[in-house]
Amino acid sequence: MDSSNGRAGAPAEALDVARARELYEAMVLIRVFEEETDRQYKRDRIGGYCHLCSGQEAATVGACAALEPDDLLLTSYRSHGFALARGVLPEAMMAELFGRVDGCARGRGGSMHPADPEIGYLGGWGIVGGQLPLAVGAAFTLTQEERPQAVLCELGEGAVNIGAWHEALNLAAIWDLPVVFQVVNNRYGMGTSVETASAEPEVHRRAAAFRMRGERVDGQDVEAVLAAAGELLDEARERRRPAVLEALTYRYRGHSVADPGTAYRSPNEVEQWRRHDPIALFGARLRERGIFSSDDELENVRRHAERRVAEAVEFAERSERPSARTLAQHVYGDPATGEQFARMLPGSPFGERELVLEGGLGHA
Repeated sequence: MDSSNGRAGAPAEALDVARARELYEAMVLIRVFEEETDRQYKRDRIGGYCHLCSGQEAATVGACAALEPDDLLLTSYRSHGFALARGVLPEAMMAELFGRVDGCARGRGGSMHPADPEIGYLGGWGIVGGQLPLAVGAAFTLTQEERPQAVLCELGEGAVNIGAWHEALNLAAIWDLPVVFQVVNNRYGMGTSVETASAEPEVHRRAAAFRMRGERVDGQDVEAVLAAAGELLDEARERRRPAVLEALTYRYRGHSVADPGTAYRSPNEVEQWRRHDPIALFGARLRERGIFSSDDELENVRRHAERRVAEAVEFAERSERPSARTLAQHVYGDPATGEQFARMLPGSPFGERELVLEGGLGHA
């Protein structure tokens, strides 16, 4: 296990008490949320694919903490933690996982596609690398409109070998676009190690091919991630320069809830990474600084997170399911959308006279 091959953490005085507590609480909330998500998935309350980020909390929270309120965020499909770190409420995120109308994407996105444009979160994207060109487009818009914000685009290390990576970084570099590409390197793309899949497994080095800055950071250290992301995002805002930030981290779970993660990595490997758990490391550091006075105080943070997540589950259960007749809503901004989708409703020109819905029939 090597999580130290990256930038060191920020000095002890870099964070005030309130900020340090906020980061720790956010990391714990994400961990508890993902544990409950796994339970709810096994209870068949969450459908489709589901990818958990347990173990990656420092890489997630540190990067989002460096964002300004008007900055933009795009992520890949392992996105629950990023959504929460950016400001999506646990209730809205859980309702989204349940496919309910009170979800952050009105129940349309589910686990892989949450979004909340009102807080600058332009969504998780299920197609590997699909968010990269969109992030460049968002950064181009900021430049065209002379807005001083930046874009953070998160991806996994498995996405750096596809065409969209090269096209997006090339365009961002030649047009001087304010975008930081954060590669969350959790060592495995599905079940394939980064060393097996990539001729250059140190992803930050690839930035040199596009003459942009590349940094590698210890993704188990939330302060190190915050410092590195903050520096690169500041540079993007002020100098309109793109960059690559590689955060070395590890996911405890398999690729998805359907993958036990045992066929391609050993129990010893997982245990070694657990000894460098980002929450435990940061909690111990805050104890040393006196920001938390006892282990009981740290445990209170977890208990509070557990109550909050339990309330989120109750909220999601109470939320209604979207009506099938609203399928086309929130998909396109074209005013003619309703007319176009009318042909897909029951009684359409294709001959369907009734639509079978869960719990009964919907008639034309």
